Amino acid sequence: MRSTLTDIAREAGVSAATVDRVLNNRPGVRARTREIVIEMAQRLGYIAESPNGAPPRHSQGDVIRLDFALPAGTNSFIKMLHRQIEAQAQLRPDLDVHIATIEGFNPDGLARLLQDLRGQTQGVGVIALDHPTVREAIRSLSANDIKVVTIASDILHVPRVAYIGIDNRAAGRLAGYLLSRFMGPGRPGKVALFAGSLSYRGHEEREMGFRHILTEESPNLQIVEMREMLDDREKAYSEASALLERHPDLAAIYNVGAGNTGIARALKERGRARSMVFLGHEVTDGTKDLLLDGTLDAVIDQNPRVEAREALNTLTHAVRGLPYELHQPRLQVIFKENIPEI
Repeated sequence: MRSTLTDIAREAGVSAATVDRVLNNRPGVRARTREIVIEMAQRLGYIAESPNGAPPRHSQGDVIRLDFALPAGTNSFIKMLHRQIEAQAQLRPDLDVHIATIEGFNPDGLARLLQDLRGQTQGVGVIALDHPTVREAIRSLSANDIKVVTIASDILHVPRVAYIGIDNRAAGRLAGYLLSRFMGPGRPGKVALFAGSLSYRGHEEREMGFRHILTEESPNLQIVEMREMLDDREKAYSEASALLERHPDLAAIYNVGAGNTGIARALKERGRARSMVFLGHEVTDGTKDLLLDGTLDAVIDQNPRVEAREALNTLTHAVRGLPYELHQPRLQVIFKENIPEI
């Protein structure tokens, strides 16, 4: 079956209207976006490769070795990102891509993995804890002319090529805005925060953004607890269960990281799934089900397909010494009525 405009839009991370404008050579589309859409349309077979068929395969000497370091565990978003990197790498004969997973909250182990990549790779993509040993490992890679991008959660003051991901502080503020609207103007209520680990700058930034907008615009809402779950579903369940025992009048939960299914299980067992405002992150099979049954009210999503593509492209261009216009994933709010295909 031939690919459609919707297929191209989904893979390119843009709207179908943008794809239509590009393929019909209409104005109003950035040059980099136009390149992405054309490239994806060619890969999906919607239009012919140009010029002269498929892009030439590089000789073995031209193949670029890239490595990715991702957290292990049950985090569904990380698994989706892992799959996207693998799938897109298979379409790139110019790349030799390797993915290593490591216990996500062990900075020393991650630092050792990064150090071991010296002399083996030309570029590294990493979801990294903001920790001194990790920062030093990234500096060591850069000193050896290995290009580094941070993905989903940034690390500042290290010689990285780029950060690829959403503005996490803006995501936290967006969650606070949504929560205020769901709660209604002036309604008082207790709110709980859950996070994977505040050692991830991205989780810390989401918490900061959330707290700031509630302080600015909804002082009637009181944050009563902040719990770290280490992205573990069972820990999320036990923490949520204990939380509901301590605060039977809890009105809302914002989960900064993974573990939504564990929290949802605790809510359902206590008959609170429909009476509690519950906001989370990332569209996965688990969060789709929770949106459909009404347990989750909204999900703030980043697109792992776009992040994988941009990580591969950014690193490849950096290794070759070529300029590249980074196309960041969009911050999107997903409700029951607009769940995308994943």
